[in-house]
Amino acid sequence: MSGYKTIVLRGLLGLAISLAALTTRDVVAAETAAPSTAIHFTFDRSIDASMAPFFLAAKDGGFGTERLNVTFNIAAGSPETLARVAKGDSELALVDINELIRFRGKDDAAPLKAVFVLFNRAPYAIIARRSRGIHLLPDLDGKTVGVVDGDLSMRLWPALAQQNGINTPNVKFHKMSAAVREPILSAGQVDAVAGFSYLSAVNLRDRGVPGADLVVLRFADYGCEAYGFAVVANPAFAATKPDAVKGFVRALIAGINASVKEPARAANEAAGRIDDGDRDRELERLRTVLVDNILTDEVRRNGLGGDPARLERSIDQIAQDFKFHKKPAAGDIFDDRFLPPVARRQIN
Repeated sequence: MSGYKTIVLRGLLGLAISLAALTTRDVVAAETAAPSTAIHFTFDRSIDASMAPFFLAAKDGGFGTERLNVTFNIAAGSPETLARVAKGDSELALVDINELIRFRGKDDAAPLKAVFVLFNRAPYAIIARRSRGIHLLPDLDGKTVGVVDGDLSMRLWPALAQQNGINTPNVKFHKMSAAVREPILSAGQVDAVAGFSYLSAVNLRDRGVPGADLVVLRFADYGCEAYGFAVVANPAFAATKPDAVKGFVRALIAGINASVKEPARAANEAAGRIDDGDRDRELERLRTVLVDNILTDEVRRNGLGGDPARLERSIDQIAQDFKFHKKPAAGDIFDDRFLPPVARRQIN
């Protein structure tokens, strides 16, 4: 009888251990399967291939591995995007860091900071036609440049012109809507247009303007110190969920590496999120962005990140044509605490 009881007790004990193991395994599986932190991420403009690293981070499970549930939305420009982040409607967002600098120059500005720089060089450029006698920046003397009202590139034009000895009154600016920027240049109604190098130049080639007749005068090639697009964080979210911000940055870096290794797949992922997206055009756009704005010599040497001294110089350049109520310092703009070690910020 005692032997029978022993057998029963052993059976019950084994069953209890098995149930406990199953329960523990189910709990671990549930925790792994369900991302615990929701992030509403806002882009400050319409989707294009430059955003492919974010989409690959989502598709390849990078955000999921970091236990993040990331949803994407779009705002109409950096000012609106910064307002959303300041209010807490978005935890993270992609904005032009130069607009963040101007935003922080206000007396009552929320203490927003960038936590990751995606574009090591700003995409500001003047796209001109060689057939109109323009080959270098000084050739704009006496020419007409089409400019969209509020174009971000023009906010650094005064500093660029002064640095390169250009007589600004001799350059005529023709205001126009964004919808006609490329058509008006392709029709020869202006000599050049201001915009982003990876947008206007690619769009013009797509419209049939011969590539040999286009010259892209990148501000960065003429002494502009500006960084470009950066990830900005809501300060309360960054303070209470620092690991989530760090995890987002790690996943994005993985997305950048994947975009470098497989640009066609990355471009396809971005094009699939655009109404009537053209995969070939977005692939050309992504390759342009990688070469001109992300994989710069500085990034290849030092990894993704940023140089506080260079950021300070870029703030000085903005100040040449913008009156700050209180001029911000580099530490007011960028917080490097969320970056992984340099070795993990290298692009392979």
